[in-house]
Amino acid sequence: MYTEKTFSVMEKEIQGISKQTMEGHYKLYQGYVKKANEILEKLETVDRDPAKANQTYSDIRELKVEFSFAVGGIKNHEIYFSHLGGDGSAPTGKLAEMIDRDFGSFEAFKQDMKATGIAGRGWVWLAYDHDSGKLFNYIGDTQNTYPIWNATPLVALDVYEHAYWGDYGPARGDYIDVFFANLDWRVIEKSAERILS
Repeated sequence: MYTEKTFSVMEKEIQGISKQTMEGHYKLYQGYVKKANEILEKLETVDRDPAKANQTYSDIRELKVEFSFAVGGIKNHEIYFSHLGGDGSAPTGKLAEMIDRDFGSFEAFKQDMKATGIAGRGWVWLAYDHDSGKLFNYIGDTQNTYPIWNATPLVALDVYEHAYWGDYGPARGDYIDVFFANLDWRVIEKSAERILS
């Protein structure tokens, strides 16, 4: 079963993202935790007869697909909330070196992530691909689309409208700039250390 986490960012004033937006956003995260647990309970009793399973519609298909959406909502938001609340200063150390190596510069990384965020429908992840040994900004139109196997997300940028519409309307690019200005790269660097060591 999943348990909702608390995040220090919820106790702070985030410059450029209103308290109302943050609180509403957190409630969505809580909803994903609740639904994931509800689906897990239903999966305990779902009919697993292969003759009744169907790729167009069956109870097991519906529960498994929606479970992936709910769990994606949990994991994506846990990354998102955990690294907000910083001063937006640039990363340092090995992560900074890798960003320079894989994007050309920190500014080029931000430009790529912003463009990817404007092109995306739901999420953008800076992730480390364990097979190639490189960082890349991946796009996800929903919380459970386009997973890149054997890659670990380090930065999660939520570009669903609920993350910014109340503050910025359709100006998604302005919200992405504010997102960068509020990142805590120390948190991201700690995550990177765990996977790069």
